[in-house]
Amino acid sequence: MSMSPDEQRPGTAGPAGPPVCYRHPDRETNIRCTRCERPVCGDCMVSASVGFQCPDCVRQGTRQVREARTVAGGRVATATANAIVTKTLIGLNLAVFVLVLVVGDKFVDRMILVGRFFDGGEWQGVAEGQWYRLLTAAFLHQQVWHIGLNMVGLWMLGPPLEAALGRTRFVALYLVSAFGGTALSYLIADPRQGSLGASGALFGLFGAMIVLGRRLRYDLRPLGILLALNLMITFLNMGTIDWRAHIGGLVAGTLAAIGLVYAPQRNRTLIQVGTLLAVSAVIVVIVLVRTAQIA
Repeated sequence: MSMSPDEQRPGTAGPAGPPVCYRHPDRETNIRCTRCERPVCGDCMVSASVGFQCPDCVRQGTRQVREARTVAGGRVATATANAIVTKTLIGLNLAVFVLVLVVGDKFVDRMILVGRFFDGGEWQGVAEGQWYRLLTAAFLHQQVWHIGLNMVGLWMLGPPLEAALGRTRFVALYLVSAFGGTALSYLIADPRQGSLGASGALFGLFGAMIVLGRRLRYDLRPLGILLALNLMITFLNMGTIDWRAHIGGLVAGTLAAIGLVYAPQRNRTLIQVGTLLAVSAVIVVIVLVRTAQIA
């Protein structure tokens, strides 16, 4: 004796009874999942583009949907998480600026980038093992106009780059740019000359923005003009502006961005990490060479 179709599917009551929900055998139903055709009751059915689906098929479909990624492989940020890293960096810079106002020159002298100098009966500087100055100097500002201009620039460049790269890659880009700027300044400047400010990191973001724009085929003329104006201001005021930090940050950020943005989808993470490590290795070599020269 052959079996009816209802007898052969799970979740049916048998040859004489109506179908029952596969999750609730005590509930009769005439609704079936459009994917697996199992009977589902009103509490279990989930609206779909066509008909209804059962909870199991909905979960399976969710697992199969690939998470949206940006051109650099970063997660697409939600509205509530937009520019969270940029805002944090701005907050850190402002917090350090307030600390400078409260503590004064002693704090600046301890955190500013300087190669080597004699103070208070002892030698100070990066060459004396104070490596932290390579980072702290990039968050240090003394004048309101200085931090104001830098934070406006960070707010302009940060959010689009953070959205395109993802938070982790954006942080890496910012730090590599900052270290690139302080490293070149340390290499070329007089060991006794101090340097501070986030400008090196910002020039790195400038370079990265141009790389990203080229990758996405944007009109780069406005950004190119803005970068050219900033470089012109830099070289017209070489006595008061540390051009070395600007160029170092620009080169480091541009090179890092090329690896981040142009890495193919296959082995993307490996290539991106390798690029960041390669740029970082060059920075370390620069610092070690300069330290050997002046220590």
